[in-house]
Amino acid sequence: MANATQAPLVICVGHASLDQIYRVGMLPDREGKYRAIEHIEAGGGMAANAAAAISKAGGRSELWSRIGDDDAGVKIRRWLEVDKVDIRHVQRIGDARSSTSAIIVDSGGDRMIIGARDISMPSDTTALPIERIKEAAVVLADLRWMEAVRAVFSRAGELGIPRVLDADLGGREALPELLALTDYAIFSEAALADFLPDLDTQARLDRVMLHGPKHAGVTCGVRGYVWRDTFGGGSVPAFKVGVVDTTGAGDAFHGGFSLAVAERRSVVDCARFAAAVAAMKCTRLGARAGLPDRASVEAFLANAETL
Repeated sequence: MANATQAPLVICVGHASLDQIYRVGMLPDREGKYRAIEHIEAGGGMAANAAAAISKAGGRSELWSRIGDDDAGVKIRRWLEVDKVDIRHVQRIGDARSSTSAIIVDSGGDRMIIGARDISMPSDTTALPIERIKEAAVVLADLRWMEAVRAVFSRAGELGIPRVLDADLGGREALPELLALTDYAIFSEAALADFLPDLDTQARLDRVMLHGPKHAGVTCGVRGYVWRDTFGGGSVPAFKVGVVDTTGAGDAFHGGFSLAVAERRSVVDCARFAAAVAAMKCTRLGARAGLPDRASVEAFLANAETL
């Protein structure tokens, strides 16, 4: 387990990408040429963004991911290094293409994402340093590398290390198996509806609990975070901020929640901390520019207004 004198380590497993982000006045509704108000290139990817959020907010993060041995991969690694993420176990795969995304963001912060992933990327997990898991306080994974999630969550379960699943869109067929290996299952609203259609939110969360997690939650944007757990459940409201870009807000929430779990906070505190990290992220363009440090999160929580 993690050394009590150090910041807790969270191992993050899954997706890393390179984002090209264009800010426009209004999302396009037809074909044509459009002029961007602003453009930036930045690091992205669900697990990678969560790892950056953890490091920025005072934890230690280690990313286990796969990228191509290409120019985009070089930039992905460089952005992760800037964000103080341990990338020793980010695998560079020859002849593979790194993930990239084109993201269009409107004046209200809503966005459209067009992503490209190399479907031929090897899924082998033999290079994963499974022995490192015993050093972690928490493991966090998204759904972009299923074989790695199974291996890491299985070993973490044997060691009694909490497992947080970013259950976003994708991997619907594998979810029942992965939920059985999960302690904290956190969905986006769209992903939860896709997984369990024709039910209301509470019924969906109750159904998720039947698959094995002790905590099932859903991020609901401006309506905050709602969960069910072995003690019943609860909710926390979203915080009021000037929204510039919602890209990566869910990733930031997962990172903040995982760090708070690693610090052994109550579920309510975990949810409030995560909601603050996600809200503050939304004040800047891109998935990582707005990620706050610990002092900023604490100051925000002391003074923030809820929606």
